[in-house]
Amino acid sequence: MSQKHPVVVVTGSSGAGTSTVKHAFEQIFTREQINPVIIEGDSFHRYDRAAMKEAMTKAEAEGDENFSHFGAKANLFDKLEELFKSYGATGTGQKRLYLHSDEEAAVYEGLTPGQFTPWEDIPANSDIMFYEGLHGGVVTDEADVAKHVDLLVGVVPSVNLEWIQKIHRDNAERGYSEEVIVDTILRRMHDYVKYITPQFSRTDINFQRIATVDTSNPFIARDIPTPDESFIVIRFKDTEKFDTDFQYLLDMIPHSFMSRRNTIVVPGGKMGLAMELILTPIIHQMIEKSN
Repeated sequence: MSQKHPVVVVTGSSGAGTSTVKHAFEQIFTREQINPVIIEGDSFHRYDRAAMKEAMTKAEAEGDENFSHFGAKANLFDKLEELFKSYGATGTGQKRLYLHSDEEAAVYEGLTPGQFTPWEDIPANSDIMFYEGLHGGVVTDEADVAKHVDLLVGVVPSVNLEWIQKIHRDNAERGYSEEVIVDTILRRMHDYVKYITPQFSRTDINFQRIATVDTSNPFIARDIPTPDESFIVIRFKDTEKFDTDFQYLLDMIPHSFMSRRNTIVVPGGKMGLAMELILTPIIHQMIEKSN
């Protein structure tokens, strides 16, 4: 961990809604004129799209039915730890991009969607490093990414809601059939339990969305529950670490309440407001200490 070069992480599963939290941070950075280095979790996958298909086929032929993007075999956890450690110590490190679409790939001559850009040094004189992805708080026998993070934020809906969001997203945005999406969920389950879930015991703050409508069978849900059909359970691991003022939050967020001494519950439609109120002073503290 570092005072001079803070590392901020948003971690969560595929379809969990980490992009929403990323957007909240981006607004804070813009408004407060903070210069971040943005790190995308996908860029630390071990294989590009074509190589991943080959590796998955090989794993299945060898009897490994759980090989997935969630696990250690398909990721460069050591490289991610190296980046966080290097940035925290010196403000330096290397990153690359995973090109998801034709639009992203168009900027890079000779590269196509599903490939990585070359490794390159991160820009100098940044104020903060911001990571969003699957493994920002992962710990294995070979790598401990979490210990180099100054603020670890988890985004973890109830699992049925997470599956509903994933099914709808992958179908609408990527054209996958429901059968293919369900097969992916099942293949990833072992690594989900081993590598994804344990991170949420290490997070400083968890944002967990709970639906107030029936999501008991996520595989037949016709739509995603709206923000007004849900609550956000926000859990703080250590209430003193960031000097959280719960009474202020209760006063500022209508219909919010405390469910435990370290947990505040807010209406789903107030998630953005809650993030702004909670995260802005934390980022302020980090920048002040780094200066």
